[in-house]
Formats: sequence, C-alpha cells, structure tokens
Amino acid sequence: MTDAAVAGPVSRRRAGSTPVARALGRAALVLAVVAALLVLWEAYRWLWTTAGWTWPFAVNDTSMPHVWTIARAFGQPAQVNQPALVTVLFHKMLFTAKEAAAGFAIGGIVGFALGVVLVHSRLLQRGFLPYIVGSQTIPILAIAPMVVIWVNPKLPGSLQGWGSVAVIAAYLTFFPVTINTLRGLQSADPRALELMRTYAASRWAVLWTLRVPSSLPYVFSALRLAATASVVGAIIGELPSGLQDGLGGAIINFNQYYSIEPQELWATNVIAAALGIAFFLLVVLAERLVVRRPPETVT
Repeated sequence: MTDAAVAGPVSRRRAGSTPVARALGRAALVLAVVAALLVLWEAYRWLWTTAGWTWPFAVNDTSMPHVWTIARAFGQPAQVNQPALVTVLFHKMLFTAKEAAAGFAIGGIVGFALGVVLVHSRLLQRGFLPYIVGSQTIPILAIAPMVVIWVNPKLPGSLQGWGSVAVIAAYLTFFPVTINTLRGLQSADPRALELMRTYAASRWAVLWTLRVPSSLPYVFSALRLAATASVVGAIIGELPSGLQDGLGGAIINFNQYYSIEPQELWATNVIAAALGIAFFLLVVLAERLVVRRPPETVT
C-alpha cells in the first residue's frame, strides 16, 4: 500500500510535467521577469524625476529614455533614406554573430586542447598556468589594436577585417574553457583511473572513455560563460578594426548622436544583449543534448 501511495503522486507529477508544460512555464517566468524590470525602469525614472534627485546621476530623457521611446526607435529609420532601425541592427547583429561564432569556436577548441595537454603534465601546469592567468589581466582594448595589425595582413581576402575580430573574441573565450577543462579532466574518479591503469589502458583511452565524460559538466559551464564573452570580444574588436558592418560600428556611430537621439544607442544595446543571450541559450541546448544526467537524478 505504501508503494502504491508513493507511486500515485509520482505518476501524477510525471503526467502533469511534460516538456511542453515546463517550456511554457519557463517562458512565462522570463516574460514576467522582463515585465518587472521594465516596470522598475519606469518607476525609478518617475521617482527620480519627480523628487529631483541627482544621485547617482541626473535622470532625464537623455540619460534614461522611456521604455516606449526605445521600443518606438526600432521602427523608425536611423537616418534619412535608410530602412527601419531594427532592419539595420538585424544585419549588423548577423555580422557580429559571425565574428563571435568563429571566435567562440577557435577559443573553445584552443582552450579544450590546452586543458588536455596540461592535465597530463604537472610541469606544464606549473610553467604555463601563470601565463594563461596573466593573459587575462591585460585590458582587451590594449590588445585589440595589436591583434588587428598582426593578424589582418596574414589573412586571405575574405577574412580581412573580421578575421582579426574573431581572434580577439577567441582571446576572451579560451581562458574559462582552459581552466574548467583542466578542472573537469582532473575530476575523474581516482578508483576508475586506477582500474584503467590496471588494465594497461593507454592515455588516449583513459582520456576519451573516462576523463572527457567526467569533464563535460565543467566544460559546458565554461562554454556558457565564454558564449557571452565571445560576443563582447567581437563588439570590442570591431572598434580598432574600423569595421562598420557590425554592432561595434553601430555603437560608435550612435554614440556620436547620443545627446540628441539616445534611444538609438539604447536600442543597439538591447540587440547586443539579445545576441549574447541567444549564444548562451544555444550552449544550454547543446548541453542538454550532450550531457547525460546520472541515473539517481532521473525521476
């Protein structure tokens, strides 16, 4: 009777918790959070303008445009004889997405390869890890112009310009992947490692049958972070390269007119944030398809 009583509620939870229902619940939660943030934006704006407060900054139509002003800007042309701003930003977003995706792929591969190499040598870990960590202390704006000059002359014509931006995006991507890959590869069960050594398994067999599966949760945690970092790196990399086809060029352009048309720069920021979220969600989807849950967590 006890087993039947327990099985009843469990079976009802399974029946009522379908993938579609869970997806709809998450979508509703996201919409609710977005709506709450928009209400908080307008409430903050109303309170500061009504009370006349100026800390931490003066609130007005330039520093904090209305939400509906930013939304309306998407349907208006950015300049005379141009399509709507949303169309312009969509094409620029695709260009930046190409750069970020290439940088994400390069940084992910390089970071994973470095983690694999370092896990097999304590000497290499001690020798190279300080330099890998130190590479992230240099401001990306200081490195970006150098990368543009170093990389562009060596790239074929189709990669000129945006290829160096992809390298800059990879620079921000490889570090978290390297560190988490190393940590994940080291997290393999010592008893399983000893068993495979007992059977004289090669390092290659140990790597792909034991270490890599154990490292996947760590790797995907790093990839979620690197996905958004690659978008930031691509946008920053467009600034010294002089590219006007991506979101970085749009930010520079609209920044010049911020004092009279601030909503265009805010709209560009919204698109840039949406691109970073899209990259993050793609990594989450890939993680759900690749990483298997342990049996004890499956209900």
